[in-house]
Amino acid sequence: MNEPYPVTAYAAANALGATTRDVVARLREGRSGVGPCPLPVPFEAPTGALASPAPTLPAALAAYDSPTARLAVAGLDEIRVALDRALARRGADRVALVVGTTTAGLAHTEGAHAQLTRTGTLPAAYDPHRQHSFGGVLELLRRATGIRGPAFVVSTACSASAKAFASAQRLLRAGVVDAVLVGGVDALCQTTLRGFRSLEILSAAPCRPLSRVRDGINIGEGVAYLLIERDGEGAASLLGVGESSDAHHMSAPHPEGVGALAAMRGALEDAGVAPRDVDHVNAHSPGTRLNDLSEALAIATLLGRDVPVVSTKGYTGHLLGAGGATEALFAIVAIEHGFIPASLGADPVDETLGLTIPTTRLARACRRVLSNSFAFGGSNVSLLFGAAP
Repeated sequence: MNEPYPVTAYAAANALGATTRDVVARLREGRSGVGPCPLPVPFEAPTGALASPAPTLPAALAAYDSPTARLAVAGLDEIRVALDRALARRGADRVALVVGTTTAGLAHTEGAHAQLTRTGTLPAAYDPHRQHSFGGVLELLRRATGIRGPAFVVSTACSASAKAFASAQRLLRAGVVDAVLVGGVDALCQTTLRGFRSLEILSAAPCRPLSRVRDGINIGEGVAYLLIERDGEGAASLLGVGESSDAHHMSAPHPEGVGALAAMRGALEDAGVAPRDVDHVNAHSPGTRLNDLSEALAIATLLGRDVPVVSTKGYTGHLLGAGGATEALFAIVAIEHGFIPASLGADPVDETLGLTIPTTRLARACRRVLSNSFAFGGSNVSLLFGAAP
């Protein structure tokens, strides 16, 4: 059994709200943020878009401008006091930054390419490194936070910011740092919407994960940050991480949930926790027939059929690179606030999944919660969070 690492602060912004308080309130109320797509696409595609665009970057950071960059910096506001306190206490060289994203500045590059097609020239201020690349996002956040410890971006599709927790745990265990700012950020763009449409898994209606009538996913955008420290006070701690790579198929999950099962079992073994001690699972389940089924098989095999299982993608849409961090935050909210959110859109529940899927909010104390993130290519991560002693 390894030492738990307290999550001393967290913040999120997504389709549920621009502040963490609003996000948690709408989660509690069971209100979806999914609505009409703000981008021009030639098909029906509800999205979890922010109600209003993130503010422009400060002048000192303007060279990094992109929709993702704006979202990334805006998301720091609520966690900045706790982060500055950690930097002062630990030293900037002893604080790390690990961020998950799938698109980085791709939305900005789409705009630049559109201008190139129209006029034959790129925008004069367009900088592919600073405004498109993962490295640009990293430089931006290092400048915006003052973090001088190890810093890197994880991009493993939909497991990206959950994988960031695994990296954070390794950095802390190795004694390299004393605190890690873990984050996830992605903005809507044409490439992801049209890409998922081409895979025929994009729903033309608000998504219904775990429902008998589910027919696909919605894409969302958002940002989430969680500050993990070697010691300190927090509502919950990171107890264990499990990772697997089943590589069954480039885009389809293993039909028996082999990789998902290995990741969840790994998280419990890492923490020294028995399956019976898990109180709730925040499932990856995005609303596709195959993904929901394979994960359900893995959960039932490891944890049985009685543990409440919820997918929160009906609230926000699938946040891609921001999904793992956001859903980890939702797992901590369940522990801190004492409720399990309704699995929005799941009614009528698919009874063939063989799980307990609440369609109304449950007022229930949660001591330990699993949060699952599974991605293309069989990149699977399961995070176990537990209540503070």
